[in-house]
Amino acid sequence: MTTDKDKNNAGVAEVTVEEKLVALYSLQTIDSKTDSIRRLCGELPLEVQDLEDELVGLETRISKIKDEITRLESDVARKKNDIINAQQLIKKYEAQQMQVRNNREYDSIAKEVEFQHLDINLSEKKIKEFENQLVTKKNNLTESINRHDDRQKDLERKKAELDSIIEDTKKDEEALQADRKQYEDKIEERLLNAYNRIRGGAKNGLAVVPVRRDACGGCFNKIPPQRQLDVASRKKIIVCEYCGRIFIDDELAQQVADSIK
Repeated sequence: MTTDKDKNNAGVAEVTVEEKLVALYSLQTIDSKTDSIRRLCGELPLEVQDLEDELVGLETRISKIKDEITRLESDVARKKNDIINAQQLIKKYEAQQMQVRNNREYDSIAKEVEFQHLDINLSEKKIKEFENQLVTKKNNLTESINRHDDRQKDLERKKAELDSIIEDTKKDEEALQADRKQYEDKIEERLLNAYNRIRGGAKNGLAVVPVRRDACGGCFNKIPPQRQLDVASRKKIIVCEYCGRIFIDDELAQQVADSIK
């Protein structure tokens, strides 16, 4: 009894090497066109990500500066309150000085008054330091907010540009992916996995290349004449001994390219 699996295996066995090469190079041509479409986005995706990361950093910085400003304002208010308390104590001590009975009590109160004056001077010095820090922090806050606003505008502009490119190329890419699926189904799993592995390891994304001018179309190393004849015979899958890419003869490659235009 013949099962569906047997029929599928029989179907794969009936596919010639030339047909496999046509399917592989068709897949390569489609993938290269898809790569070209995606390259239209250029560095925009990375730029968008960098801007989003910078905005997060700026928001953290702004929040931190605001917290520092709040703390400094609280410190200023506390020191001003210390001055008010010291002034009240001075008035109290000066009133007591008017009622002392001897020099010892007078000198003791005078020291307390002097101490409060020193405390006021110290508080005024601290207030000045805090206010100088506040000026710096507020300037930093203004700069950070302005930078955040500028980066937000840049992000919105680049996102709009990226979305526009994606929208413009969406239909073309979807059509290519539909065509790709048809050719994928014509290639046996082992060979398809090899293609994907080679393509993933190639900087230019080329896994199937024609032999042109006696050289590999991927790494451009010279190919021996006998090997070129083997490629042209289309009897077996042949790979480059230097870069591992799959070979297709230039004539067949041109036929495939013309058919996919």
